[in-house]
Amino acid sequence: MARRYDSRTTIFSPEGRLFQVEYAMEAISHAGTAVGILTKDGVVLAAEKKVTSQLLESTGIAEKMYKIDEHVVCAVAGITADANILINYARTAAQQFTYQFQEPTPVEGLIQTLCDLKQGYTQFGGLRPFGVSFLCAGWDKYHGFQLYKSDPSGNYGGWKATSIGAGHQAASSILKSDYKEEITLDEALALATKILSKTMDSTQLGPEKLEFATLTKVDGKLVLRTFSPDEITKLLETIKSTGSDK
Repeated sequence: MARRYDSRTTIFSPEGRLFQVEYAMEAISHAGTAVGILTKDGVVLAAEKKVTSQLLESTGIAEKMYKIDEHVVCAVAGITADANILINYARTAAQQFTYQFQEPTPVEGLIQTLCDLKQGYTQFGGLRPFGVSFLCAGWDKYHGFQLYKSDPSGNYGGWKATSIGAGHQAASSILKSDYKEEITLDEALALATKILSKTMDSTQLGPEKLEFATLTKVDGKLVLRTFSPDEITKLLETIKSTGSDK
């Protein structure tokens, strides 16, 4: 029955389903896991990189983390080419808001603008949904630190801790049991590392397989930090020595 209704994004099945949107979500479930954790000190994003070949030259450019603006960073899971289009759109929207109103764009407003575009690709003929989900961390003067998750349908929501990608079910279970309201940034980094160690296929964690980013405030100034390979190695060693990954 599904084959009669899955050739167009604009055709509902008799059960009220849009199969192409569901297939886009299925594509994300095969991507590397990404985790976001909101803390009292900021937001932590961590993601698994899929190493396709040891012969691939590392460019030093983040594969899963994207800076949208000085106060917004995203982790992605899904089709990277689709993510690049949406990231560029979000960056342009953020700069247009800043140019027009002379202040940084509110985080939720930016996410809503991005999701409006994603929703449009599920409603009009001749288009296909974007096969990518986002975890967006940001800060604004209205709501402080925030964490949002969006999917190909254009839905989004605010979260204290969540995950996307292949291991999202196992990650969600760990977050439900280990997350606490007063969690610190260092504890969140340890928790994110623990989650990725449980959800990744590889048993050995390393900087070639992981990416980390944090958004915090230092001396009243917003600091967006993307971890270098050396910093990731040092983080893993620190967590291992303290036993926080158990």
